[in-house]
Amino acid sequence: MNVVGRAMSTPGRRMLIIQCDAAQLPGLYSEVTDHKMRPVGKIVDIFGNIKAPYATVICRERCDIKPNEKLYAKSTTETKGYYPVHRKRM
Repeated sequence: MNVVGRAMSTPGRRMLIIQCDAAQLPGLYSEVTDHKMRPVGKIVDIFGNIKAPYATVICRERCDIKPNEKLYAKSTTETKGYYPVHRKRM
């Protein structure tokens, strides 16, 4: 689990804007969870300055996340159970 950042605002019922940490920038379509590891939604867009990026999250249900609440992410490889396979070179 990686810290995605802090919730900034909810411009709609199912949309959430997060201020991300540039050092731990999550991938697109990563699963976002709250501090109790309950699923919140998926990251669908990353925008803004390189030093202080923002992410848009589409929530599964109505967003009840409070401002400044820390959010966490699972990468897409963690959610699908994908493990890289090492292949022999020919």
